[in-house]
Amino acid sequence: MIRRSSAFIAAIASAALWCAPARAQTPDIQGFWANQSHRLATYNIEGAADPTHVFLSGNPTDETSLVVDPPDGKIPYQPWAKAKRDDVLEHHLNITKWEYVDPHTRCFLSGIPRMFYQGTFQILQPPGYIVILQEFNHGTRVIPLDARPHVGENIKLWMGDSRGHWEGNTLVVDVTNKNDKTWFDIVGDFHSDAVRIRERFTVVSADRIDYRATFEDPKVYTRPFTIALSFGRTVKGEEAKSYELLEEACHEGDQDTQEMVHRLEKK
Repeated sequence: MIRRSSAFIAAIASAALWCAPARAQTPDIQGFWANQSHRLATYNIEGAADPTHVFLSGNPTDETSLVVDPPDGKIPYQPWAKAKRDDVLEHHLNITKWEYVDPHTRCFLSGIPRMFYQGTFQILQPPGYIVILQEFNHGTRVIPLDARPHVGENIKLWMGDSRGHWEGNTLVVDVTNKNDKTWFDIVGDFHSDAVRIRERFTVVSADRIDYRATFEDPKVYTRPFTIALSFGRTVKGEEAKSYELLEEACHEGDQDTQEMVHRLEKK
């Protein structure tokens, strides 16, 4: 279902772009992008990946936290929430119960901001919308630009409900209606279903977007916090016209999940 929906949205967006007149008033950010900093952020957004993950990935680690506010680079958890996250951090390499299993391992959608450091993503600009297609698990975001209200507060979504507008060369997006099932990384950094995310995509050049997102969640944090990333264009020139996202078809109930269940049952 996710695969069909993503393909359908992409087809509509591409058709709309083909028929639409040029829009000089807003930056053109269409194309394929990927995180250009903090390559191992998916493991721990507060800093470096642990040595085991560095060894398995073969990549050097960037020890800089994604968190730029507060200045100490730490998520400002309430005491109970920090204890919950630290419990997962301590056990994420020795999983003994489902609470320690990364939602990504179970093939759930990434949520925000994790969709931006889990491989390549594509941006489309049909009239009145920004559409973001994620390579991992066919994740999709459709962001209306027409100032319509958010959906009802009782509706909770994996990617949340986004509303955007342009402020000069910056796309500003307000995200509400998130469910509480996604993590920011593999070590259990989390939020509740009350989280509100304010994103800013600032176009620095034709091949670079600076991204900042502020997270406000009175159920989990003592104050809002902000992360920063830099996106780079991954495919350029004529190649972009024929390039397609790879099919990273992780799905619920795959063999990795079955093996994990078997191991947990044995424990």
